[in-house]
Amino acid sequence: MQRYFVAPEQIDGDRARLTGDDARHLATVMRARPGDEFVVCDGSGAEWPAKAAMVSPGLVEAELGAKRQSPAEMAWRITVAQSLPKGDKLETVVQKGTEAGAFAFRPFLSKRTVVQYDERKEAKRLERWRKIAKEAAEQAHRGVVPDVRPVCSWKELLGSFGDYDLVLLCYEEEGRSGEGLRTVLNAAKKNELGAAPRALLLVGPEGGFAPEEAEQAVAAGAAAAGLGRRILRTETAALVALACLAYESGELGG
Repeated sequence: MQRYFVAPEQIDGDRARLTGDDARHLATVMRARPGDEFVVCDGSGAEWPAKAAMVSPGLVEAELGAKRQSPAEMAWRITVAQSLPKGDKLETVVQKGTEAGAFAFRPFLSKRTVVQYDERKEAKRLERWRKIAKEAAEQAHRGVVPDVRPVCSWKELLGSFGDYDLVLLCYEEEGRSGEGLRTVLNAAKKNELGAAPRALLLVGPEGGFAPEEAEQAVAAGAAAAGLGRRILRTETAALVALACLAYESGELGG
């Protein structure tokens, strides 16, 4: 069933208003008619079964059923900190990472970042990344649209480690001879992470993290972990790690 995210002010009691692209999609693409059903989400995990009452390309008014919590969210709140990659790779990370259950994304600049960062273009790119997250959340039947934050510096990212219960540094050197992700997670669980830990997942750029960055991250409280013996592309690493965390958190059962 189609689902649409709306701002809190678009919900008034048992009624909701869809405007802009959402209304146009319902009216022209889905060819909705009064009585057609879909799902309305507020972006924070709550959702309502909805029935179209009035449909036009500029406005759709809907009647809402009983409020419920989305069953599609991971217990762990995982923020993917992705060093800014070349081209449209970050779009892939945001889209597929949203499908995989990421709670937020935090692009950052590191020593080996290849792409030329242009602050003047940031607002437009950030708008696009957030639109991709919203569309992916709708497609994946999420109850939350992951927050895509503005690009930050490595120093700023290090300073945020205290906001998380667990910080994981995806580091290829650990994959060759050191600790694997599962070993690191098993050790972390002994420290009583709780049922819904806030985790920060650090993924380096095309050339990986510089050795001094890895040292700085560990000194700031991160746990370095490998993702296997193979070298993964930067846009692949976050998705592999998310899948592993989904398994370890009980998301996949067992």
